[in-house]
Amino acid sequence: MTGSEGTAVPARLGQAPEERAAGQRSKHAHRAAPGGSKYTCRRVDGTLVRVTHIELGNEIPGIRGLLAYRPDTGEVLSELADVLLRGDSTLSRGERELIAAYVSRGNECEYCAGSHGATAAAQLPGGAEQVEQTLAGAAGDAPVPEKLRALLEIAGLVRVDGRLVSAEAVARARGLGATDREIHDTVLIAAAFCMFNRYVDGLATSVPENPAAYAAGAAQLVQHGYQLPR
Repeated sequence: MTGSEGTAVPARLGQAPEERAAGQRSKHAHRAAPGGSKYTCRRVDGTLVRVTHIELGNEIPGIRGLLAYRPDTGEVLSELADVLLRGDSTLSRGERELIAAYVSRGNECEYCAGSHGATAAAQLPGGAEQVEQTLAGAAGDAPVPEKLRALLEIAGLVRVDGRLVSAEAVARARGLGATDREIHDTVLIAAAFCMFNRYVDGLATSVPENPAAYAAGAAQLVQHGYQLPR
């Protein structure tokens, strides 16, 4: 992170203020992204940070900066996340956050994987270690109950292509105790987070480098939820 301009940038990039004053913009470097595209980066206080593709008018990282940029759509998206991840369900909030984090990690969306991974860790009995092991491997190897493993497998299929979800995968989840509502919500969470992931990375939002930033955000989400303040 402290090398010369043009050096490789780690997958997680730090958050930094926008440089608005004329003549204060630093030289730009580029970082390869999944799929071979490049993000534009700039050096601020010795750290390379991603430059969003559009001017957001705020310094907020990840999807929160996008929600603040356009509050009308932000309110709807925040409400959707709140219903999916915190609304009435026989899946716990921690389990639903883990599904969101699992899909986000598969999509290589660092911000969403970090944010929802931390929020899952704050609400699951196994904490951060359980989440890290789940996100590091295949769904079938996740250190979670069998029913949740089957739901994670369905979520992983949705992430790649919804048409990959087979009658056998659904029957297996049912056989392990999953209800139709839980299967429905798993598919919807996975599909919604594919959208959220692409929204965040498609506009190259900044990504906190310090894991403590995700932990602090998780504490707020656990207590207050996702809906924007009115």
